[in-house]
Amino acid sequence: MAENGILFTRLALGVIFLWFGVLKFAPGQSPAEDLAKRTLVKLTFGHIPAQVCLYILAVWECAIGLGFLCGRFVRSTLILLFLQLPGTFLPLLFFPSETWKHIPYSPTLEGQYILKNLVLISAGIIIVSTMRGGTIVSDPSVARIAGGMQHFYTKFRQRFQHDPEAGEALRVAHQVAKREDSASNSDRS
Repeated sequence: MAENGILFTRLALGVIFLWFGVLKFAPGQSPAEDLAKRTLVKLTFGHIPAQVCLYILAVWECAIGLGFLCGRFVRSTLILLFLQLPGTFLPLLFFPSETWKHIPYSPTLEGQYILKNLVLISAGIIIVSTMRGGTIVSDPSVARIAGGMQHFYTKFRQRFQHDPEAGEALRVAHQVAKREDSASNSDRS
């Protein structure tokens, strides 16, 4: 499971964003359409028509979905995701009577729809954490060893980063660790 968890998370995000984005192109099909339009009009101070705002959001969400599904330009896709998701919480502030039964503990159905975006943000954070070679470790003993190594590496780095000679040693050690990582990754293939 740990081996495929990141892939499944990325694909699930892709499906959700593509699906919800496509729905916004068809008038009346997205349950969040009205709330999204009113939020975007409020954000643009009414300078951009509601339908145009909705189409821009639809294109944005489809781009996120396609980016995650194809697995190319994932960093750019994550930037789009993290720019878009904070805006999804604005209706909680702009339209509290529609998103809360009792602030802050009892959201309406629309409020629940918005709050579920916390899970999407968390999924995005998981994907970001693996962009530079990080991985999910399912074996607790291996995770403990990795945690100890990370602690050692952090202490080593703190101690030697201010000394130019030690800094060079740190750079070399980091390059060696990268080579070992890439060698172990190619061994797994």
